[in-house]
Amino acid sequence: MTTTGEEHARALTGPWWWARWRSAVLDGGLALLSAVECAAEGVPFAREAGIPVSAGVVFGLIAGAVLLVRRKWPIAVVLVAIAVTPAEMGFLMGVVGLYTLASCELPRRVIGALSGMSLLGTAVVTFVRVRQDMARGDLTLGDWFLPFAAVTTSLGLTAPPVLLGLYVGARRRLMESLRERADSLERELQLLAERAEERAEWARNEERTRIAREMHDVVAHRVSLMVVHAAALQAVARKDPEKAVRNAALVGDMGRQALTELREMLGVLRAGGDAVRRPSGVPLAAVGEAAEAAASRAAVASEAVEGPCLSELEELVGQSAAAGMAVDLSVEGEVRPYPAEVEQTAYRVVQEALTNVHKHAAGAKTYVRLAHRVSEIAMQVENEPPPEPASASSAGLPSGGNGLVGMRERVVALGGVFVSGPTDAGGFRVSAVIPAA
Repeated sequence: MTTTGEEHARALTGPWWWARWRSAVLDGGLALLSAVECAAEGVPFAREAGIPVSAGVVFGLIAGAVLLVRRKWPIAVVLVAIAVTPAEMGFLMGVVGLYTLASCELPRRVIGALSGMSLLGTAVVTFVRVRQDMARGDLTLGDWFLPFAAVTTSLGLTAPPVLLGLYVGARRRLMESLRERADSLERELQLLAERAEERAEWARNEERTRIAREMHDVVAHRVSLMVVHAAALQAVARKDPEKAVRNAALVGDMGRQALTELREMLGVLRAGGDAVRRPSGVPLAAVGEAAEAAASRAAVASEAVEGPCLSELEELVGQSAAAGMAVDLSVEGEVRPYPAEVEQTAYRVVQEALTNVHKHAAGAKTYVRLAHRVSEIAMQVENEPPPEPASASSAGLPSGGNGLVGMRERVVALGGVFVSGPTDAGGFRVSAVIPAA
């Protein structure tokens, strides 16, 4: 990746206005060469102007040293170079100044105006000097040479540095634009990675909630019935051995069913953990794959295990009846198939409601009603008050307080309505309506 903007800002380690020490050394060397050149050219200028030679040398040194500030004030450098052009000094300063001016982020009209002034000044000085040389007889060429020399000299000293500066400036701006785009892309990728991590965490939380709900539904009902049957087995073991044998067989069957369902769920968890593993060698691909894999984990797990359906509802009610519950099942409407998640949710609602009756109202008469409607399915589990207040805790069944919460979450997740609460007669009612689609 490219250097980010903050790292680029920290890289400015040069003195004053220089970005790097290398740039400061380069400008210092150019300023020294320019000062030496202007000082040497100040000697003939002082003689022609009739001033002391030392004054011409000092003037040349000061004028040439202006090149030191070419990065900070390029316009000033070009103006000084134009000003000393009649003295035939500052050629290095003029060339470097025009290059720096053209490569800076200045308006094109400013660059064009100063370049034109430099071109015109160089052409005029060249024309005058060549004409003087021809008048003294140093040159014996024709009059055509005067404009030719003025034009070629001025173009040679002005056009190359200006064009090179324009090219370097455009290339520098392009590189800065690419760097900014790279920084922006890096920030966007970081933001996408953060969002993907948030989505993955959300998916993990949803999966943990779903697994906890499934474990509660599977374990609570089976184990509750096993405890009830075990209590009955203990009570009738000596009085009615045949009934004790039947109760023991029922406890064994329910235990095996609970173990089977738990094994299936644990198998899904292991398969889901293996399915989402990805190689870590491609960071950018891992950003999208991590979010996609984590978000689809719950769906993969739910599809891998075939949950209970409404056709098993009679068996569920029969198990509660075998445990000593007086339960009545009534079905209204035309029986038809529903989506798997609808049937599983309806089954789990009835199952958890019956489990709560075993826990809190043992021996109470219970009514299970199932209604198949046009666009929805409704279920209701209502129990009467227990015959004896002490019977609610006779089996010693613990309660985690998550049953009603889990039922509500299941129903609401499918767009249904869930209502639960005590009845006027002292019992308890659980009602749910789930859309059929």
